[in-house]
Amino acid sequence: MAELFPELQSYPMDYFERRALVSGFSAVAGVDEAGRGPLAGPVVAAAVMFPPNLMVEGVNDSKQLSAKERERLFPEILRVADCIGVGHVSAREIDRINIFQASRKAMQLAVSKLSPPPDFLLIDGIASLDLSISQLTLKKGDQRSHSIAAASIVAKVTRDRIMARYHQRFPQYHFLSNKGYGTAAHKMAIESYGACPIHRRTFRGVTIP
Repeated sequence: MAELFPELQSYPMDYFERRALVSGFSAVAGVDEAGRGPLAGPVVAAAVMFPPNLMVEGVNDSKQLSAKERERLFPEILRVADCIGVGHVSAREIDRINIFQASRKAMQLAVSKLSPPPDFLLIDGIASLDLSISQLTLKKGDQRSHSIAAASIVAKVTRDRIMARYHQRFPQYHFLSNKGYGTAAHKMAIESYGACPIHRRTFRGVTIP
């Protein structure tokens, strides 16, 4: 299906969604994840399906938005989307199957929660999913597709809120501010207190007491 989606120098954020609709698909969902790199916490994925030709102003790659902007856009995406699915895989499962497989599993879980189900997926990255749904992978898809960008926001906000709750249980690691990423303060806390139950023990930088 790659011939239906030529590479362009410049195109609107809904280009791939519109091309899928023109090609005969009727339910297009964008899929992205958040939390591949942290030393602690789950990896979270989201799948977002909008009504045809609907765009939310301001939606962009979550990494290019401030936390305040993401929090503002999050309820608007939830309000206007046809459906949203969220999947997450725990640190323990990440250690068992590796972060690449865990990210794909989280994405597949997110897609499985969409109702009605999509008939076409736009996926951030280069790895397709083991699903019997037509799909297209896009490098830097969160910067090129409106629905993928929306999924990146939903995944990021959801994961940040999960880490905020974990901060209440394990305040010594400062998860509220670092979200599990390997900041200097976080690594020092691991050295001082060892790893807690949500640390990814197969990741470099996590020490076991």
